[in-house]
Amino acid sequence: MSGNLLTTASTVVCPHGGQATALPAQSRVLVAGAPAATEADLYTVVGCTLTVGGKPQPCTTIRWTGPSGRIRINGSPALLQSSTGQCHSAEQVPQGPPNVTVVQQRGVGA
Repeated sequence: MSGNLLTTASTVVCPHGGQATALPAQSRVLVAGAPAATEADLYTVVGCTLTVGGKPQPCTTIRWTGPSGRIRINGSPALLQSSTGQCHSAEQVPQGPPNVTVVQQRGVGA
């Protein structure tokens, strides 16, 4: 798996349109001026409109499950545009994969 490195400036959305924001676990390694994203970062989602059976069940977090196999930043695997993940509700119900729509074009990894 290869692709461009994700950063805290990358645009990530849940499958229902909610916007994800990364709270970086590190700030020393920058790519295009923004901290590189790692599996250790906390991704929160706001603005998800998913409702199941009349009950709001919005995505609130993202857990990344397919980070880079080769690149580590401060000991944590780097996230790539091709990395896989799962959005979760506050009750930890899986809601579907996140979509990476905008990513920097300078740093590429495998």
